[in-house]
Amino acid sequence: MYNNLQMKKLFYITTIATLLFSCKQEVAEEKVIDDGLITVTEVQFQSSKMEIGSPIEQDFEVTVKSSGKIDVPPQYRAKVTTFLGGYIKATKLMVGNKVVKGQALITLENTDYLDLQKDYVEVAEQINYLKSEFERQKTLYDEKITSQKNYLKAESDYRQAKGMYQGLREKLVLLNINPANVERGKFTSQITIFAPISGDITVMNANVGMFMSPSDVILEIVDTNYLHLNLSIFEKDILHVKQGQKITFKVPESSKEQFSSKVQLVGKSIENKNRTISVFGTLSAETKGKLLSGMFVEANIITNSKKGLGVPSEAIITENDKHYVLVLNSTTTEYKFKKTAVTLGEKSEEFIEIRPNDAVNSTTKLLRKGVFELGN
Repeated sequence: MYNNLQMKKLFYITTIATLLFSCKQEVAEEKVIDDGLITVTEVQFQSSKMEIGSPIEQDFEVTVKSSGKIDVPPQYRAKVTTFLGGYIKATKLMVGNKVVKGQALITLENTDYLDLQKDYVEVAEQINYLKSEFERQKTLYDEKITSQKNYLKAESDYRQAKGMYQGLREKLVLLNINPANVERGKFTSQITIFAPISGDITVMNANVGMFMSPSDVILEIVDTNYLHLNLSIFEKDILHVKQGQKITFKVPESSKEQFSSKVQLVGKSIENKNRTISVFGTLSAETKGKLLSGMFVEANIITNSKKGLGVPSEAIITENDKHYVLVLNSTTTEYKFKKTAVTLGEKSEEFIEIRPNDAVNSTTKLLRKGVFELGN
């Protein structure tokens, strides 16, 4: 009985000792915050592959931040409408189809087209008679055989008919109806609308049987060969932006890929309540093939370059819109770091500029790698 009690007591003591040793070992491998300092053991430093170093002088590009969209100049975007409303008779086009200038897009049908042609023919037939009557009255008036009143009335009737004739003729031309065919008695209740520019169909609002009024946009065509950047920059930055400067931009909603462009045109007036100015950038053929009109972009216009103290991007801790680095305070068997506020400057692909202050300069030792392990 005594031996069993001794064995159980020994088992409990061994178990408790093992648990205490394990907890002590785990605590030793975790970060310890003491008096505002973050303490890291040698084991954690090595296992997390941390690295200490000083800020290094780097070349940084000075940029103006902006946003905007992928767009095309107004002359390469067309909204197709009809001069006189009608019902959709036929179309084979869909969004994404390519069309060329002059290509038949859609057929409309309406009896109003017949009424227009009928009015044109009636006026065309009257005009010859009115012209003859005008010339006759003029001759009689010149010979003082008829009154001036009859002469002026004949002239007025003729000129009114002539104006109506020209107006109806122009309407037929706008509807793509040949006036010569109408004068020969070839009437039609259908018209065809042709593409005003070459490009891609980006909007299609037409279905067979649908009535389209003159105010309705039937479809929209965009010539993607002329895609460009349309950016907005604030008034305070405009004097730094010039033609030919490099632009880097991303389409945050679609890709992480970075694209490049150049400033082509800078606006000459401040627009809207936001006090912004338009800046346009050119795109390469390869870049155009990856983008769509209307895409939102975030861009940096590179206006200059400068030297500055840089640290790897991963060396920065950001909390509540403030930025910090971990400055080495002391090292013996452990590493002690102090979280120190810094002001950031420009950015490159791998480095971020930090502005020197009383606590951080070119000789300061700070944690360059492994900050993520301690920043939370």
